[in-house]
Amino acid sequence: MIPTVLILGAGSDMAVAIARKYASESYAIQLAARRPEQLHALQQDLQIRHNTTATTHAFDATDFDSHAAFYQSLPVKPEIVICVFGYLGDQEKGQRDWQEASRILHTNYTGAVSILNVVAEDMAARKSGTIIGISSVAGERGRMSNYLYGSAKAGFTAYLSGLRNRLFHTGVHVMSVQPGFVNTRMTENLSLPPLLTAQPEQVAKDVFKAAAKKKNVIYTKWFWRYIMLIIRNIPEFIFKKLKL
Repeated sequence: MIPTVLILGAGSDMAVAIARKYASESYAIQLAARRPEQLHALQQDLQIRHNTTATTHAFDATDFDSHAAFYQSLPVKPEIVICVFGYLGDQEKGQRDWQEASRILHTNYTGAVSILNVVAEDMAARKSGTIIGISSVAGERGRMSNYLYGSAKAGFTAYLSGLRNRLFHTGVHVMSVQPGFVNTRMTENLSLPPLLTAQPEQVAKDVFKAAAKKKNVIYTKWFWRYIMLIIRNIPEFIFKKLKL
């Protein structure tokens, strides 16, 4: 039987790369996004290029009341669920506009918790499965430039850690992915240092390889683990004076 991967937030550059990687490894792909009609070209490409099954599904991360019904409606329950969706947002706008702040917080944290709670119950009952959450190194220490986004990702990282602890005892694996800078549409307006910036395809390869080995936490690119170790250990009386 062909294993199935559900990709939540399948319209992003990172999600597309992950879908292509798993399809190339003979997985069936379920593509879920707010506008599934925009995924038809990707669906066709995956089916033709990799001779696999690909389906599209309507999913809104912030429509919490719909999440249980969405998951139950899937024609096949996935062996792997990858939560990729996110919203960087505008930090300065969010400081004065609650609608923007709310969108950042709910998309990156509340929406992820809502759908993964549903997934976790199903996998725990089946006593098998893998949940992969794409978080961010931004959640490891609050910075003035993106602390709304960072705080939501910090919460998501803590959630994944607790979920991993809980589901380990049921045979379900949970992996946290901590990307640094990634060259995507979400970051296209930012000036990113090339040497520190990953391409979506590299993230996809890292996710696939680490999930196969049942890693708990991965950083991509790998050296972000050490960059963040340094940043986390800068004394607060110094850190608060920095403009990061």
